[in-house]
Amino acid sequence: MAISIKTPEEIEKMRVAGRLAAEVLEMIEPHVKPGVSTGELDRICHDHITNQQKAVSASLGYHGFPKSVCISVNEVVCHGIPSDDRLLKDGDIINIDVTVIKDEYHGDTSKMFIVGKPTILGERLCRVTQESLYLSLRMIKPGVRLRALGREIQKYVEANDFSVVREYCGHGIGKGFHEEPQVLHYDADDGGVVLQAGMTFTVEPMVNAGDYRIRTMKDGWTVKTKDRSLSAQYEHTIVVTENGCEILTLRKDDTIPAVLVNEG
Repeated sequence: MAISIKTPEEIEKMRVAGRLAAEVLEMIEPHVKPGVSTGELDRICHDHITNQQKAVSASLGYHGFPKSVCISVNEVVCHGIPSDDRLLKDGDIINIDVTVIKDEYHGDTSKMFIVGKPTILGERLCRVTQESLYLSLRMIKPGVRLRALGREIQKYVEANDFSVVREYCGHGIGKGFHEEPQVLHYDADDGGVVLQAGMTFTVEPMVNAGDYRIRTMKDGWTVKTKDRSLSAQYEHTIVVTENGCEILTLRKDDTIPAVLVNEG
């Protein structure tokens, strides 16, 4: 498995791309409200990426994907296609997934937004999903087995009576959108990968309120929970440092420090 170790120069370019991706999620927040269409949110994101940031959306045209960001509402697990027909309503939970390319390097991140007044289940699902991501990020440092991240995510999620999607995973990232290694969010064989300083990858657990099984719609992109239960996801791009990790896609609303240092 060829996992690239990024140079300081490459990491600096990824910091720039990661910051831009995070900025899109910060920018779109006030627009996420009842009555807006997911198509309109996509247009606002596209305009910001192309005209304000002078960057490129990695999603637009990727294997034929028709929009600039993925917007997944309620039971949609991932790869939701924004549409003018999909109007948000009170209590919806939505994931907006942004990947920006700047100077050839990728920054990939997503977060959940709760539309209007939250439901108890929707709010709890989003919170547990975000906490599972933070839990895994705090574990990252050189010498740790990659498999340990997925094991702890699964353990935490299932302790809260939710389930982890198996079919999708985090991934290495850099000049390539999807590089090695695959970052599984449940306990499974990782090919023996041990974390090293300079590795860059995403961690992006997808958590369902019901069963972990999923189904893909006829459009070939939209993935939904098989039992129509709610689904949530949070994602960050990170670089492994000498004593922990740095979150390259950190947002102002993140409740963890910019640099996670693991002691011991």
